[in-house]
Amino acid sequence: MAGILKSVSGKNKINLKNKKFALVVAEWNEEITETLFNGAYQALLELGAKKDNIIRKNVPGSFELPLGAQQMAGQKKIDAVICIGCVIQGDTPHFDYICQAVANGIMNVNLKFNKPVAFGVLTTLNKKQALERAGGRLGNKGEEAAVTVVKMLTP
Repeated sequence: MAGILKSVSGKNKINLKNKKFALVVAEWNEEITETLFNGAYQALLELGAKKDNIIRKNVPGSFELPLGAQQMAGQKKIDAVICIGCVIQGDTPHFDYICQAVANGIMNVNLKFNKPVAFGVLTTLNKKQALERAGGRLGNKGEEAAVTVVKMLTP
């Protein structure tokens, strides 16, 4: 994690002590999303956010992430939102529809509220790929999502 957190340093580092973050977490594929959540949560703490300023909101699945993000971003006290989810391809085109809807929905929340809303959603072909991106050999994409919102808060 040190390498990724290093990318938010130097003269542009923002003081996060008074910033409030919402983490919207899909319950579907919980083994993956919990690891992503923990990565994002720990990264925010290491970057200077206070525990009391990190709010978690669970939603049933990734399809519900945009509405959960909108509910959180609509609160004046929230400075940034991190969406955490995992969609693993199955035998039907359901995967394509869900991934497209979630990506568009989260992007629209960014634009509607003019707040950083990170896409910490894995869209993988199988569970092995998801595990590699949730704390495995390819790192933790939850951490990356946390770094993304912090960078977007930086003036």
